[in-house]
Amino acid sequence: MAESIIRVQSPDGMKKIPSTKRETAATFLKKVAKEFGFNSNGFSVYINRNKTGEVLSQNKSLNLLKIKHGDMLFLFPSASSSSSSSGEVPEDQIDQYLAKQDGKIYRNRDPQLCRHGALGKCVHCVPLEPFDEDYLNHLDPPVKHMSFHAYLRKLTGGADKGKFAALENISCKIKSGCEGHPPWPEGICTKCQPSAITLNRQKYRHVDNIMFENHTIADRFLDFWRKTGSQRMGYLYGRYTEHTDIPLGIRAEVAAIYEPPQSATQNSLELLEDPKAAAVDEIAAKLGLCKVGWIFTDLLSEDTRIGTVRYTRNQDSFYLSAEECITSGYFQNQHSNPCRLSRDGYFGSKFVTVVATGGPDNQVHFEGYQVSNQCMALVRDECLLPCKDAPELGYAKESSPEQYVPDVFYKVRLIDQHGKFDKDKFGNDVTFLARPLPVEYLIIDITTTFPKDPQYTFTSTQRFPIENRDILGETQDFHSLATYLSQCSSASFLDIVSDFHLLLFLVTNEVMPLRDSIGLLLDAVKTSNEELAQTWKKSEQWATIEQLCSTVGGQPSSSLGYEAMGGPAAPASSSAMWSCLHCTFMNQPGTEHCEICSLPRS
Repeated sequence: MAESIIRVQSPDGMKKIPSTKRETAATFLKKVAKEFGFNSNGFSVYINRNKTGEVLSQNKSLNLLKIKHGDMLFLFPSASSSSSSSGEVPEDQIDQYLAKQDGKIYRNRDPQLCRHGALGKCVHCVPLEPFDEDYLNHLDPPVKHMSFHAYLRKLTGGADKGKFAALENISCKIKSGCEGHPPWPEGICTKCQPSAITLNRQKYRHVDNIMFENHTIADRFLDFWRKTGSQRMGYLYGRYTEHTDIPLGIRAEVAAIYEPPQSATQNSLELLEDPKAAAVDEIAAKLGLCKVGWIFTDLLSEDTRIGTVRYTRNQDSFYLSAEECITSGYFQNQHSNPCRLSRDGYFGSKFVTVVATGGPDNQVHFEGYQVSNQCMALVRDECLLPCKDAPELGYAKESSPEQYVPDVFYKVRLIDQHGKFDKDKFGNDVTFLARPLPVEYLIIDITTTFPKDPQYTFTSTQRFPIENRDILGETQDFHSLATYLSQCSSASFLDIVSDFHLLLFLVTNEVMPLRDSIGLLLDAVKTSNEELAQTWKKSEQWATIEQLCSTVGGQPSSSLGYEAMGGPAAPASSSAMWSCLHCTFMNQPGTEHCEICSLPRS
């Protein structure tokens, strides 16, 4: 009986499965499981890419199911076998919004070139596609990278409307389940061997603009370097919105910077374990924000008297070092981009990198970047290393008995002695093995801006201390909260509490954390609702906080409005056991400070 070949496409690639017309679906699925390295219930196979027409394990023949030679079937791992698959991960709101937009570039009738009536269209005025390279190149400034959604329109255009379009994530690892030979390093074959990678400059970018809501956010971050001379790192919290300067563009708007625990000098920076990381993300989410990127300083004083900085990063040195590219790739892999056109359910990342560094004018500039999806894959699969003595160079690892690493190449157009581009004898660009590798092939630059009219997600005009700055003597405690509140006496309660760092302190402090009872206040700040804020102000939690502040601040509680709101007076001294006003611990008689929180009895 003639043998048929059925093609099966999976997130890890396509395989050809030999079969016969009379072969049952159950037998065929066993072949598929063996070929892809799954157990019998670790995957599903469908006739259509959109997960319809499932091929069930039954005794019906392939011929009866109308599966014939050359057909393509689609395999999707089950939820237990794969962390994500297309359809399981909802796309971000900005992606859902842009997917519904027209995206075309509309042009007016050209009075000189158009020879038709007002309602007609010709090549000179017909709408352009959002990925039109000529249009993008003639913008001011020119756009080197089309937006990701413009790229998706290009991918899904044409007569088939993208019916067969799919985004493939790069893998640098040996595919599992190959049983025809011993495992690496004893054996490898074309079925399980990852393909070589030729680095290309990415034509699109997932984020087209980074915008800080106001200068205060950035200035407060820079204060640490100004006062210590040490470098600093922070996470950018904000939201993704539409960037209307280019078709279907995405902007990362920065509303706050959170500074995690870190150890730094003038020339080094090390992140430390952060026990509050999950709480910060949780608070941000309740405020309608997410972690959109990270920022770090690379600043050296040129003249401390006039505040100028040295210009170090440029086209003759580097914009991002290899180590910074690897760190960016690590963060981008942690924050992958949900995508409906990827079989894995994700593709690329919207997580951005911002460097605060010296510019040509010897002033501080903020430069934005991402690394390419190819770089993300090399970092994820641990194939890329920094060069020790050359920050602008990376190094693709060589294979070892512990790890197979595919070859990585990059192409260069050489310049001859006359200043013209030179090619090899076959007319091609010259190809080099990426050992070492100029990291410029991995970097995508992003414009970083501040708005003409400042915006404020957090409206407080006073400054509550930023977290993890104890080295400066700037601490987050009830003493600093009491000072902060005394400075805000004339402001509305909503403006008083509308400070990202203050809200973090209220939730994460060790004396009276409000993690489970601050939801209403976070809603008030998120929606700028003074009425909600006033409602929360009447809560027992805020009354206790004011009592704590009045105690440690050495002020009568009435100055902060606690007794005026009906709060109890401090208990008189007695010889009996007493309950701490702050943490409710029962203390022994005769003591004046709580054994648990160390705060005074009254």
